[in-house]
Amino acid sequence: MNASSKLTNRRIPAANLKLFISMADTPPIVLTFAASDPTGGAGMQADLLTLAAMGCHPLSVITAITVQDSLGVDDFFPLDAEWVADQARAVLEDMPVAAFKIGMLGSVECIAAIAEIVGDYPNIPLILDPVLSSGRGDELSSEDMMDALGEMLIPQTTLITPNSMEARRLAADEDNGDNPALDECAARLLSLGCEFVLITGTHENTPQVINTLYGEQGVIASHAWPRLPGSYHGSGCTLASAIAAAIAQGMDIVDAVKDGQDFTWHALQAGFRPGMGQYIPDRLFWARDTHGSDD
Repeated sequence: MNASSKLTNRRIPAANLKLFISMADTPPIVLTFAASDPTGGAGMQADLLTLAAMGCHPLSVITAITVQDSLGVDDFFPLDAEWVADQARAVLEDMPVAAFKIGMLGSVECIAAIAEIVGDYPNIPLILDPVLSSGRGDELSSEDMMDALGEMLIPQTTLITPNSMEARRLAADEDNGDNPALDECAARLLSLGCEFVLITGTHENTPQVINTLYGEQGVIASHAWPRLPGSYHGSGCTLASAIAAAIAQGMDIVDAVKDGQDFTWHALQAGFRPGMGQYIPDRLFWARDTHGSDD
């Protein structure tokens, strides 16, 4: 008798039957660690919108509270590492998670706490968006935090998604003051233990935005996207969350990276400017009837 026949013939207690059916209908669950952004443009709010828009159920662990508007970040307050850990442990002991997504972390202590947590779940893919500064250039990560990322989180990461500026900062040899090429940056990040690196080219002086996926053997794929006008708040958060959602839906890394980029580009294309600063990606672009109705 095969496994499905055994399941069919087994008497499921009535009290558990409803739970059994509901779990089968549950969308993929993604746990995101990020700071709260009151503008809704980046951080946790960007993650929640993106994950939900791509058919996943998001779980949220707040790492820091920020004071910011669409122009930039004025201040942030990292949560106590025990509070961060308790948030994560509570939901992880209750629900099955298909992927982790990590954004702004706030402190070395928080990085250590999250590294310990994800270390207990080595089979769950981890997507790391290394948030080092805001779009305006406000510093959000100290040198000690970048060292902690390299020592504790990057070695456990499935995919890290730095933009070109972040990649150079993370991979730079401070003693030699070097400015490595992006291929070399990817190689150095891979040497820290992550499986894949996606370096985005938004900040490069190229006619198109070139995003390149690297693996152990070098370049795996490179995608060129039309460069959009304007400056966007939360594009990196959107991309990493979209990739995490695609992986949670069962895609392999190459397809997930391509699908995540496609979602992000269209969200940016449909972006809007609600304040005096940057544009915000419209993660619900697919739900809006922008061309009117034929009825």
